Amino acid sequence: MGLLNVGDKAPEFSAKNQNGEIISLSNFKGKKVILYFYPKDNTPGCTAESCNLNDNYDYWLGKGYEVIGVSPDSEKSHQRFIEKHGLRFTLISDPEKEVLEAYGAWGEKKLYGRVYMGVLRTTYVISEEGVIEQVFAKVKTKDHTNQIKDALEFE
Repeated sequence: MGLLNVGDKAPEFSAKNQNGEIISLSNFKGKKVILYFYPKDNTPGCTAESCNLNDNYDYWLGKGYEVIGVSPDSEKSHQRFIEKHGLRFTLISDPEKEVLEAYGAWGEKKLYGRVYMGVLRTTYVISEEGVIEQVFAKVKTKDHTNQIKDALEFE
């Protein structure tokens, strides 16, 4: 399955967060959501992306957005990642890759000529009604907040 498009209905999901609590997209109905998919906790690019969003978390809350990260890592890995970097938002553990696949964020990757399956770093901005407003397939990990702000034409 490919990436979803602007205007598509965001797929509903239910998965465990870092605390083992079931989180569903419907929990955020009436709120705007930045849903970002990343390959692995505590790797350089994923840490840069997560910390950039975390450093600007108050800004996003002020604009009415909730931030949610998703990776195949375990709940325990997410807990360590959150503690190490002081992350203030929810991280979804998706070891079965159900959420990743529903959003087209699991697919074929290439590295040094080798082809393998992995997480396609992707961010979706979802409206209060659950409709995809923006899709970022080429994420600027160190400057992701500004990348999103520019696309949404925020100051």
